[in-house]
Amino acid sequence: MSGNGERDEDSGRIAAGAITPAMRRLASQLGLPDDSSSSQIQQVSADVYLSTRRFAAEREVLFAKLPVPLLPSACLNPGQSTVHDHYGVPLVVTRDRDGAAHVLMNVCQHRGTRLVEASGVQTVSRLVCPYHSWTYALNGTLKGLPRPDTFPELDKGQFNLRSFPVDEGGGMIWTRLDRQAFDISESLGDIAADFDALGLGQASVFNRNTHTVKANWKLIMDAFLESYHVQRLHGKTIAPFFEDSITASDRAGIHFRSAVARQGYAESVNARTLDELRNVVTFSYSVLPGMVVVASPDYVNVMLLYPQNTDCTIVEDYMLISGVPQDDEEIAHWEESFALLDGGVFAAEDFRAAELGHQGLMSGGIEHLTLGTAEDGVAQLHKTLASLLALNE
Repeated sequence: MSGNGERDEDSGRIAAGAITPAMRRLASQLGLPDDSSSSQIQQVSADVYLSTRRFAAEREVLFAKLPVPLLPSACLNPGQSTVHDHYGVPLVVTRDRDGAAHVLMNVCQHRGTRLVEASGVQTVSRLVCPYHSWTYALNGTLKGLPRPDTFPELDKGQFNLRSFPVDEGGGMIWTRLDRQAFDISESLGDIAADFDALGLGQASVFNRNTHTVKANWKLIMDAFLESYHVQRLHGKTIAPFFEDSITASDRAGIHFRSAVARQGYAESVNARTLDELRNVVTFSYSVLPGMVVVASPDYVNVMLLYPQNTDCTIVEDYMLISGVPQDDEEIAHWEESFALLDGGVFAAEDFRAAELGHQGLMSGGIEHLTLGTAEDGVAQLHKTLASLLALNE
């Protein structure tokens, strides 16, 4: 393992714990003028958060035609499955005995019954329909059915569960709801190298929580594309750890990467390992269409956003750590960290601000959101979304 951005000799990938070139570059730009940012006030129409027509287009284009994350890879061991309904399609995600992940429609091919009822991760050897006990392997293959004599000449190969393409990368299981093949490494660009460096593929899930946020999904994304709010909104929680609005950012295709200066960030120039760098710089990633990754000094939060309506978003927050806690003291440390970020910062502050913002927009009190130069990332997000939607009109 290297602290200087070197690659693993066996895989050719960035090793966990390395500093990637992008991370090093952004850290070196903290506190310097950002020539790529706008030097002018910009505006975003309130209608992009409120329009039901816009919301339908986002669901149809962004969430159906781009790779979408389902859950961290660490959630499923071989021989396990879990249901996933948050994208509006009944799915069951499985990992077979050989370790391969599968994304299947959670609908029995006999009479259309919902196949798996139980929520949460289940350890199973087969998927069995509760109605007539048609039985499927974890890869979706129909293995058997009661009284096969009553289905003369049935070709079982024609009754496998409908499947979706699946890929794993960046520590996540991904699919595309339009069933088009994809390569998640290609989709993520060089952000994939950052996720490798952060060790997301080897991390374990310490805790998770589900939030129902009564706001448009983009209001949640907005919060992680600027640090102008940190000293104000987070004054009672994490503000003391950060400088005021000292950030650097860049792009990887349609995705966004940011570095936010923590107290002592000037020491980033001397960082030899990623652990050292993360103590003074927080990296965050906004992966379209609906994933936010925040790398704190010794853990990573992954938030998955599932828009339900113009004014309702389900957010799954996962806390990923390296290894597993070794004693009660470590468990207490991670529990305190999770409570701080998930409950104190995200739920009580970021998500609450999004809800208050949506309430204000619904009132008709303003026609446009006004963005200063420290909020250029928000403006760039909305320009990117508009371009993606325009390409599919």
